[in-house]
Amino acid sequence: MRFFIDTAEVSEVRTADELGLVDGVTTNPSLVASSGREYRDVVAELDEFVDGPISVEVIATEAEEMLVEAREYDTWGDDIAVKFPMTREGMTALSQATAEGIDSNVTLVFSANQALLAAKNGATFVSPFLGRLDDIGSDGVELVREIREIYDVHGFDTEILAASIRHPSHVKAVAKVGADVATLPPSVLDQLFDHPKTDEGLAAFLDDWGDRESPAVRELQGADDD
Repeated sequence: MRFFIDTAEVSEVRTADELGLVDGVTTNPSLVASSGREYRDVVAELDEFVDGPISVEVIATEAEEMLVEAREYDTWGDDIAVKFPMTREGMTALSQATAEGIDSNVTLVFSANQALLAAKNGATFVSPFLGRLDDIGSDGVELVREIREIYDVHGFDTEILAASIRHPSHVKAVAKVGADVATLPPSVLDQLFDHPKTDEGLAAFLDDWGDRESPAVRELQGADDD
């Protein structure tokens, strides 16, 4: 399963990229607005180092205006996925965008039927929102499982991009049910590293070793002396 980073803060993406864990980035108008920067400037900076899709969301609500935006966004980088909303107008725009070879990410998906419509219209990615479903007492992970089953039965190429990830348990759960991608807030990605037993074990190893020098460093120093 690939990891996308869900942020418009370029510094956060760089930090994750240094860990070797960035397969793409998802943005939206809310994230960009909170960054205080121009949308295109953010995407241009990300495109310099991100080796994977960058999702850029349309602002318009009418299909023709969405397409105008999509065609422009498609010129912003080498691997742009235009985010269309799961609405009738969004699906109209998606159908034409697919015909024009524009990669896409259908956002605000809350049912398997919506995901089916997006796949039929050729979406590159479909984004079921786990956390928002959990907030209303539904099961976001079960939705991902249902979409996976439908896509596998019918041979759709659309990839499942699990979104609205709130905690590490979401990541494990969607990996188990077959999500192709999880898009993670930087805070959740950071939490994936942590376990108290890891910290405990490392502390014990270091305590046992004491203040002795690393053998690797000692070898290097010996080589330098030669």
